[in-house]
Amino acid sequence: MADPRLDYEAGQTAVAMTALSDSGDNKTFNSAAELWSNRAGFTPTVRPNGVLTGLVVSPAASGTNDMIDISGGTCWLAGAEEDITADTDVEITRAVTTNTHIICSVTVTAAGAIAVVAGTDGTAFSSTRGEAGGPPWIDNDAIEIAQVKLTSNSPGAVIASEIVQVPGSSRETALFPVWEQERIRVSNGALGYAGVTFASELAAIHSEDTGTTVAAKQVFASYYTPTFAQIPKASDFVRPANSYSVSSTEYYGGAMGSRSRSIGQGGFSAYSNTLNEGFMAFEGEELWFKFRNDRLVTVPAVYCQGVLGIAETFPTDGSIEIAATISAEAQGERILA
Repeated sequence: MADPRLDYEAGQTAVAMTALSDSGDNKTFNSAAELWSNRAGFTPTVRPNGVLTGLVVSPAASGTNDMIDISGGTCWLAGAEEDITADTDVEITRAVTTNTHIICSVTVTAAGAIAVVAGTDGTAFSSTRGEAGGPPWIDNDAIEIAQVKLTSNSPGAVIASEIVQVPGSSRETALFPVWEQERIRVSNGALGYAGVTFASELAAIHSEDTGTTVAAKQVFASYYTPTFAQIPKASDFVRPANSYSVSSTEYYGGAMGSRSRSIGQGGFSAYSNTLNEGFMAFEGEELWFKFRNDRLVTVPAVYCQGVLGIAETFPTDGSIEIAATISAEAQGERILA
């Protein structure tokens, strides 16, 4: 006969800021952990490389030929918030010989310095990275903050219309596109790795081998992984789960229906002879819970994350009866393999 077991998130292990791995779609990035804690004080911090404030590129105030100025600002770089010093009279490369068109990318390097990367010159602009007249590839650990698009190989002052700073195409910003944390990922009943999913695909503008291998901007995160402890004398676990309802509106000669979905509370019962039972100290905290129908095997299992609510009943004789609720943002996940 199976011997069920219910565990709760009793502690957390810190994972320092580290690069997440691109799953291959430039949109889904994974950590090395199956679960991320979301308990207050132990929530994940996600920091994609990109501009936060400032770092505006403008024509050189000095008026010097082929020069630009960059204002000071801040960015997320390798998981840290960096202050970037303003720079003036930064040189831009022009096309040579019979070519006229060139795109130069203004970047912040991994060292936090301003650097200009020149594209390959041509006779017309191209939108393809690395091609003649196209923008250059950017180092994997750098941030593109602007492009300067020149149409003449003759020296001259850079003008404002030649500077392009559009988030998502010529400027990598830290907060665009937005992302969702996925503190658990389950696919076809298999437990994957927690991470983030962006609302749209990140531009693959980075390469260190002239486009043979390309990548999106780097994404970093620090997080805590949960450690579990058993809830003694637990019973009657209920998985937080979606419920569905239908409502209808009548019209002349018929009716039309609409569906809605809501997440029901999970919960469990427990018994104790003391008010100092371990899990009770986390009342009101958002925790992970793990249920196994057979404590001797890892799967099948149910994982759910929600706020723990507790109500005790004190009989005149016998153990304290604990009715616990799990208020979740998403339904519990069944892990089958």
